[in-house]
Amino acid sequence: MKKVFLLLLLFPIFISHAQVLRKRTTKLMGSKWQITIVAKDSITAEQNIDTCITEVTRIENLISDWRSYSQVGQLNTNAGIQPIKVDKEVFQLFQRALHLSKITNGAFDISFAAMDRIWKFDGSMTAMPTPEAIKKSVEKVGYKNIILDSANSTVFLKLKGMKVGFGALGEGYAADRCRAMMLARGIKAGIVNGSGDMSTWGKQPDGSDWSIGITNPFKEDTIIAVVSLKQGSVVTSGSYEKFVVFNGKRYAHIINPATGYPATGLCSATIFGPSAERANGFSTSMMVLGEEAALKFIKQFPAYRYIIITDKGKVIASKGVGLKKSRVK
Repeated sequence: MKKVFLLLLLFPIFISHAQVLRKRTTKLMGSKWQITIVAKDSITAEQNIDTCITEVTRIENLISDWRSYSQVGQLNTNAGIQPIKVDKEVFQLFQRALHLSKITNGAFDISFAAMDRIWKFDGSMTAMPTPEAIKKSVEKVGYKNIILDSANSTVFLKLKGMKVGFGALGEGYAADRCRAMMLARGIKAGIVNGSGDMSTWGKQPDGSDWSIGITNPFKEDTIIAVVSLKQGSVVTSGSYEKFVVFNGKRYAHIINPATGYPATGLCSATIFGPSAERANGFSTSMMVLGEEAALKFIKQFPAYRYIIITDKGKVIASKGVGLKKSRVK
C-alpha cells in the first residue's frame, strides 16, 4: 500500500489571454481524485473534467478487484479454475505488471492481493507474527503463477485462492490515459491527480510551470522541495505513518510480497518521469527493495528522477531534481 504526501501549488486562475483554470475534487477508484483543466472557457474546462471522470470510471469497471463483474473480479473468482478472456488494454496492463515483477525480482507483485493480513499497524500488535505465519501469509502470492496467453488474450491464475489487484498501477494508468485524451482533444494544460498519482501537461494560465511540493515525511506541514513539471508525472510512496517497532527495528506497512515481511530502510520514495503508472510501480518497488537496491534499480531508467528518504532522515536525490538537503527530521 502506498502513502502519498504531495502538495500541489496552484497559481492565478485568470489571465489576459482568456485561459481559465477549473478544478474538481471527486471520489474515483475508492480514493480522492483532483482534476484540473486549463481551457479557453469554463464550459470547455468543465466538460473535459467530465470526460476524465468518465474515463476513470470506465477503467475502474474493467480492473477493480472489489467489483465481481469487472474483468479482474471475474479472474479472481476463477482462480485455479479456468482462464478469463480480457480486453487488449487489460492484457497489456498485465504484461507491464509482470515485466515489473521480473525486473524487481518480485519486489513488485500484483498477486499481493491474496496476502493474509497478519501484520497490524493500528497499535494492536504486541509481538511479531511467527515465521510460520509469515510464510503461510504469502503462499498464494507469486507473479509466476499468473499465466498470460497472448494468442487468446486470456489470463489464468494457477492457484485456487489467488487474487490480483492493480492498486499500485491502476490509478497511475488512469491518470496517464486522461492526460493522453486531453492532449488529443486539444486541451493544452492540466493535472490529473489520482490519489497522489499525478500526471501533468502544459503550463498554468499565467504561463508558469506547474509546481509540485514534496512534503517532509517527518513534518507534514513542511516542504523539502518544490519541483517544476511541464509534462510529466510524480508519485510518492511512503511508510512513516503506519509502522511497528520490535526489538528496536522499524517495520513499515508496505509488505514485501516475496517474503511476507514489512519493508525496512526507506521512509519515502518520490519518482518523477513520463508515466504515472510506471512511477507508481517504481516507487512501490523501491520501498520494498531498500536504499542500496532501490538506487541501483532506478538508475537503469534515466528518464525517471527520484527523491528517497531513509528511516533515519537521510535524503538522496537524483541530480535533475535540484534538491540540496542531505537530511531531514
